[in-house]
Amino acid sequence: MTDWQWLLIDVLQALAAGLLVGGTYGLMCVGLGIIFGVMRVVNFAHGDFMMLGMYVAYYLVTGLGVLAFLGPYVGPVAGAVLAGPVVYVIGWLLHKYLISHVTGARVTLGIALVLANGGLILFGSTPLSVQTPLSRESWEIGLIFFNQARAVGFVMAVICAIGLYLFLMRTNLGKALRAAADNPIAAAYVGIDVDRSHRIAFGLGVGITAIAGGLFAMSQSFQPYIGFDFVIVMYAGVVLGGMGSILGAFWGGLTIGLVQQMSTLVLPYQLQNTAIFVVFLVIIFFRPQGMFGRVWERT
Repeated sequence: MTDWQWLLIDVLQALAAGLLVGGTYGLMCVGLGIIFGVMRVVNFAHGDFMMLGMYVAYYLVTGLGVLAFLGPYVGPVAGAVLAGPVVYVIGWLLHKYLISHVTGARVTLGIALVLANGGLILFGSTPLSVQTPLSRESWEIGLIFFNQARAVGFVMAVICAIGLYLFLMRTNLGKALRAAADNPIAAAYVGIDVDRSHRIAFGLGVGITAIAGGLFAMSQSFQPYIGFDFVIVMYAGVVLGGMGSILGAFWGGLTIGLVQQMSTLVLPYQLQNTAIFVVFLVIIFFRPQGMFGRVWERT
């Protein structure tokens, strides 16, 4: 093969990796987007809820062996999905007994510190991962390799994002959440419990992100402070897609994943976030409302 052919293969491989990683990034951004879209609160603890989802998936699959009967292929995926409802309940309770009684975003910053340091006390600092053969095997299409763990994560992320979108658009509860987001006062006048809507939105947001964390746990190691590593990705993705847009948040996360992986062709690993910032600034300069900010102002 010529040098140009090898370069083309490298570009296609980076695109494939960016697509698979970006799908899970998109699910994380959707979780953050629904919280901001409904509550108009920036959740500084979002990365730490993702970390919590990783540990829940880990203990369901390996630590407690609850899902061991499903085997090394299905068990980790089931653990990632079940991490969502577990963290949803935690988020719901936190909102009911703490967040709903405190205004502003400072409370979520405090929750972030408690979760990160509490995680260090409970789980220790040793990096862990959900062991599965999927992380060591790949599907080959032509000369392009697709890591199975990331590919399964991408499919599950798309399914969860579509499911959440349909829930918001087609169900009465989803319409109530959208009404509470658009005009809380008018929603209260027609009988919608706005505080309950905020509680459900917060639980959904952190639960969806916990699923993304469980999916990531199949392909990389994690420790209690890993949430900080994903904060830039989450906020950049949500802003790129358009604040308050669920569809935009997913595409924003997908864009971040593609940029991150493509940057490895010309930049060292340590400068991946630099590429994200450059693309972020360029898009925001030409389109301050984000990619879907005008058409999908709120969902």
